[in-house]
Amino acid sequence: MRHAESDARGSRHAELIGWWASERRDLPWRRTRDPWLVLVSEVMLQQTQVDRVLSYFKAFAERWPTPEQCAAAELADVLATWQGLGYPRRARNLWRTAAIITEHHDGRVPADLEHLLALPGVGPYTARAVQAFAFGIDTGVVDTNVGRILARWTGRRLAPAEAQRIADELVPAGESWAWNQAMMDLGAQVCTKRDPSCIRCPAQPWCAWAGEVLGSEPSDRPDPADRSAGVSARQAPFEGSDRQARGRLLAALSDGPLPTERAAAAMGLEGDAGRVQRLVDELIAEGLVSAAGDRLRLG
Repeated sequence: MRHAESDARGSRHAELIGWWASERRDLPWRRTRDPWLVLVSEVMLQQTQVDRVLSYFKAFAERWPTPEQCAAAELADVLATWQGLGYPRRARNLWRTAAIITEHHDGRVPADLEHLLALPGVGPYTARAVQAFAFGIDTGVVDTNVGRILARWTGRRLAPAEAQRIADELVPAGESWAWNQAMMDLGAQVCTKRDPSCIRCPAQPWCAWAGEVLGSEPSDRPDPADRSAGVSARQAPFEGSDRQARGRLLAALSDGPLPTERAAAAMGLEGDAGRVQRLVDELIAEGLVSAAGDRLRLG
């Protein structure tokens, strides 16, 4: 039985890696194994599409190629460079992380899971991504794409611990970097959320959901990936949201300090003084904005 399982797993590895050899995406952060730059890319990619990250990663990597250089920068400069990428607390966390790495890890990104998870804004996914993509550690990286694939392969929703266990077991020894990248590309290009192409998927022979879907309309078969571990839920509309208003104010502040009385106009919330005050207070509490007298500024 063990030999049969080993042969089946080896066949999966060969099929997927073979597919990936010709279909892989050429992404700038895949051209480096520098742990700091890998960490930067993974933080940028949190809840953000690849296409949006491309130019930001290049600019950030050129300006602050080491943790020491990022830690020495003003938070306002880091936030300004991040402007437009969304979720600015990620920039603040990365800046704080750079300081911790510089002060407590001799300027080197730690490789062990415990120390990675202790860094601001670094969760289980990001920590394991750094382990796999920077250090080559054999660990499964479960992002939205991989979580969706695992649920469809098994044909059922997975709890977080189970999804991580399966992902770890699938990693071929010594091939963590390639295997995890291949899984992510499979989810991004073939096993997509809305229009999966089961007919051309290299994983079709062992995918439980593909066996149910082929020959019928996908909508006729419940998707086991819905609400499964690692699979992101649909976000609330951006238009008119607090995120949009906060982003507008941060964009305005990236050009320089702003009188507090102009915050409402910058946010597009004239006539809603209570909401404006709440959002400004939140940004100050998060360390993204500071107040000096009657003026607001970044950081």
